[in-house]
Amino acid sequence: MQTTLAPEFKNTPDGQAAEAILRKCVHCGFCTATCPTYQLLGDELDGPRGRIYLIKQVLEGETPTRKTQAHLDRCLTCRNCESTCPSGVQYGALVDIGRKIVDDKVPRPTGERFVRWALKEGLTSPLFGPAMKMGQLVRGLLPATLKAKVPAPQHAGAWPTRTHARKVLMLAGCVQPAMMPNINSATARVLDAAGIQTVVAAEAGCCGAVKFHLNDQAGGKAQMRANIDAWWPQVEAGVEAIVMNASGCGVTVKDYGHLLHDEPAYAAKAQRISELTKDLSELLPELVPALREKVQARAGQIAFHPPCTLQHGQKLRGGVEQHMAALGFSIKTCRVEPHLCCGSAGTYSVLNPKLAYELRDRKLANLGEMQPQQIASANIGCITHLQSGTEMPVRHWVELLDEALTPT
Repeated sequence: MQTTLAPEFKNTPDGQAAEAILRKCVHCGFCTATCPTYQLLGDELDGPRGRIYLIKQVLEGETPTRKTQAHLDRCLTCRNCESTCPSGVQYGALVDIGRKIVDDKVPRPTGERFVRWALKEGLTSPLFGPAMKMGQLVRGLLPATLKAKVPAPQHAGAWPTRTHARKVLMLAGCVQPAMMPNINSATARVLDAAGIQTVVAAEAGCCGAVKFHLNDQAGGKAQMRANIDAWWPQVEAGVEAIVMNASGCGVTVKDYGHLLHDEPAYAAKAQRISELTKDLSELLPELVPALREKVQARAGQIAFHPPCTLQHGQKLRGGVEQHMAALGFSIKTCRVEPHLCCGSAGTYSVLNPKLAYELRDRKLANLGEMQPQQIASANIGCITHLQSGTEMPVRHWVELLDEALTPT
C-alpha cells in the first residue's frame, strides 16, 4: 500500500515507521475473518483493514474526528490479525502510532480523560495494593460491575527459601501481587522444585504496557527504563532469564529492544533484556523432566484459554497444553475459536465493557463445550475477566502445577 505522508509526518520517527508498515499491506482482507470487533459489529472500520485506511488518511493529512478515534479505541490490540496476515503487517505497532497521532489532534471529553488518567496512574501506583485490599474487605457490598474487577482475597502461600546456582529474575507486576498473589509464589515454588531460584527486583514495577497503550507513551517508556535499571545488576550477575508469568507483560518486555532502540543510553541494555525475557511456558520443556517424578496430577478436564498476548503477541502456541499433558494433566483448548480474544485486553474491559463482556461470554460458551472442571489461562487480565462471568474456577496454569507438586 503506497502512501504520501503529509509534511508534518514526513520526517518524524512515527511517520516513517508507519509508512514502512503500510508498504507491506496489500489490503487482502484476510484479517477481517479473525478480528473480534469485526466479528461482533460487522463494520469494515471496526476491522484491521478499515482502521489501517483511517490511519493512512490521517498520515496523508486528513483531519481525524471523534468517529476516527472511536474506531481505533474499539480495537483490542489482540494482534490476531498479525497471526492471519500473509504479508507480515505489524498492525499492533501501527495502531499504537495511529492512536497517538489521533489523540494529539482530537481532544477527548473530560470524563474520558479522567477515566484514562485514573487507569494509567491508579493501576501502576503503590496505592493500588491497599486499595484492592480495601475493596476485597467490602467485596460483597460492591455493585456487580465493580465486584467483577475485585477478585476474592487469595492466600499466596510460602515463598521458597532454598538457594540454587541457577537463578532467574521475575517481574512481580503492578496489579498481580495485590489481585492474585499466589501466581507469583506458585511460580517460585514450581521453579524451586526444578532447582531454579526466583529473584525479584523490588525496584521493578509495571512493565510499561498500561501507560503505553493508553497513549502515555512517554510514561510507559519511563517505566521501561526504570525496570532495566532495576534488573541490570542481576543481569550482570548472570541470571539465566527474566521470566514472565503474565503474558501481557511478557509481550511488552520482549519488545523493549524495539521500543527503546533510539535511546543511546538504553538501546543496548533494552535489547539484552528482550533477549533474556521468556514467558514461563517457554521453560516448560526443561521443567517437565525435572518435575515428572514430583507431580501427582489431579483428574478432571481443564479448558485452557491461551491469551492473545501469548498466541498472537509472542507467537507461542500449544506449549502449555503439550507439556502439562506430559505431566499428566488433561488440558485442551476449545474446539471453536481458540484464537479469539476473551475481551479483557488490558484496560479494554473497563473502557469498552459492552464489547468486552460479549467476547467474554462467547469465549466461556466455547470453553464450556468441553465440560471442564476448571479453566486455566496465562495472564491475570484474562483470568479475572473470565472469572467475572462464571462460577467455575479460573486460574493460572502454574497454580495447577504447583498444587500437584508432592510436598518435600
